[in-house]
Amino acid sequence: MPTSLNLYEQLANELGGLIVGRVFAPGDRLPSIRHLAQQKRLSISTVMQALRLLEDRGLVEARPQAGYYVRHRARPLVAVADAGQLRAPAYIGINNLLMRVLKANEESSLVQLGSAWPPDELLPIKRVQKTVATVARRQPLLLSRVSCYQTNEPGFVRQITRRALDWSRIDPAEIVVTGSCSEAMSLCLRAVAKPGDTIAIESATYFVLLQLIESLGMKALEIPTDPKTGPSIDALELAMDAGLVQACMLVPNASNPLGCIMPDENKRRLAGLLARHNIPLIEDDIYGDLCFTAQRPWPVKAYDSSGNVLLCSSFSKAVTPAARVGYVLAGRFAQEVAVLKMVSSGATSHFFQAVLADFLTGSSYDIQVRKMRRALAQRIARMADAVCAAFPEECSVSAPQGGFVLWVQMPPQVDALALHQRAIAEGIAFMPGQLFSASGKHVNCLRLNCANPWTAEIERAIARLGQMVHEQAALCGARSGGLLRRA
Repeated sequence: MPTSLNLYEQLANELGGLIVGRVFAPGDRLPSIRHLAQQKRLSISTVMQALRLLEDRGLVEARPQAGYYVRHRARPLVAVADAGQLRAPAYIGINNLLMRVLKANEESSLVQLGSAWPPDELLPIKRVQKTVATVARRQPLLLSRVSCYQTNEPGFVRQITRRALDWSRIDPAEIVVTGSCSEAMSLCLRAVAKPGDTIAIESATYFVLLQLIESLGMKALEIPTDPKTGPSIDALELAMDAGLVQACMLVPNASNPLGCIMPDENKRRLAGLLARHNIPLIEDDIYGDLCFTAQRPWPVKAYDSSGNVLLCSSFSKAVTPAARVGYVLAGRFAQEVAVLKMVSSGATSHFFQAVLADFLTGSSYDIQVRKMRRALAQRIARMADAVCAAFPEECSVSAPQGGFVLWVQMPPQVDALALHQRAIAEGIAFMPGQLFSASGKHVNCLRLNCANPWTAEIERAIARLGQMVHEQAALCGARSGGLLRRA
C-alpha cells in the first residue's frame, strides 16, 4: 500500500505531467487545494505537500489569497556583474534615438509590444466616469479653479498620507502634487542636482530617467544591477565613498525594465548610505502597488530618517493616465520642489485631484489593484512562455516581481535596433535595449509590454519576432564563423 510520501509524489507527478503537456498553460490557476483534496480523495496536507514539491521543481508558484499558478518556462537572466566593475560617469545621448523609436512605435496598425501602458480593459474607466460626474456635481467650482501658488487639493493629500501609513507617518507638508510621475522626477532632479553632476542609475534603467538626466546636462553612472535584487549596494557604496555621485535615481519596487524588487535589507542599507554621505535619492515608486508579493513592498522612503529620499509616484498605471496627476514626497527638499513646480507649470488640476481622492476613499482602488495584479502576473507568464518557445535557446528572460514588462536577453550577436527596424516593417513594435542604458549597453536586449490580453495576433507576433532573432543570430554567426546551438 502506498505511503503518504508516495501519494503526494504521485499527485505532483500527475499535475506536473498536465503542466508539461500544456493542459495547464503558463499563468493558469490550478484547482484549489480543497478541490484537489476532494477530487483525489486525499488529505489537505498531502495536497499541500504535492504543491510545494511542484514549487521546488519550478513548475508552479503560490500567490497570496489567489492560489497556485503555473510558472513560465524560465530561462533566468545572468547574475549581476562584479560590484567593482564601474564604468566612468558619462553624458547621455539617447533623446534623438528614443524619439525616432517612439514615433515608429506609434502607428496604430502595429502589434503594440512597446510602450508600457495598461490596456483600457484593465482600467476602471466606468468607475472613473461615475466619479468624475459625482465630483463635478458636488464641487462644480473645481472646474474653474486655478491657483498660482496652492497646487495641492486637501482631499488628495489626505489620501496619500493615509495610504503611506502602511509603512510610515509622513508630514503632509512634504507632499507636492505634480502633473505626472515624470514631472515629479524632473522637478526633483532640478532641485537636488545641477548641470555636470553625476546621477547613479540602475543598469538597465527606465529610459525616461535617462531623458531627464540628458536634458539637464548631467552625467549618469550605471550601477551593476542584479535581475532579482536590483542595484548592487556594494557598488553604490564604492561610488559614494569615491565622491563620484551627487544624487541617485532608482526604481526599487518592480523596476522598469527588469521587474525586480530591492530586498528590505538593501533598502535599509541604502537609506543609511544616503544619510551618511548626505546624498539625495529620487525614488520612482510608480509600480509599487502593482507588485506580486504577499504585501506591498515598502519603499526606501520608509527607512529614511534624514529627508534625503524624494519618493515620486502617480496612479496613472492603475486608475487612469488621462488625469495627469502625480506627486512627490519631497523630504527636506519640499520647498525647492514646490517653488520649481510653481514657476514651471503652475497648479495641477484640482478637479482631477478631487476625482482621484474620491476614488481612493473607498475600496475601489484596492479592488482595482488586486484585479490588475492577478491579470498582469498571468499575462507576463504567458508572454515569457511564448518567448522561450519561439526565441533561440541562448535567450533568457526576466522574472518580474511586479509591473507588466518583460526583459529579454538575446544572443550577443543580435542587435536590437536592427531587429526593431525589421520588426516595424513587419508590423511589430517593441523597445530596443539600447534605450535603457547611458553607455550603449544592452545592445542584444529588448523590452516587451505584457499588459495586453493574449490574442492570436500577439502569439503570431512573438513567433515571428523569434524567427527574426533566429535569422539574425544565424546570419551574424555565419559572418563571424561562429556556431550556434539549435533551439
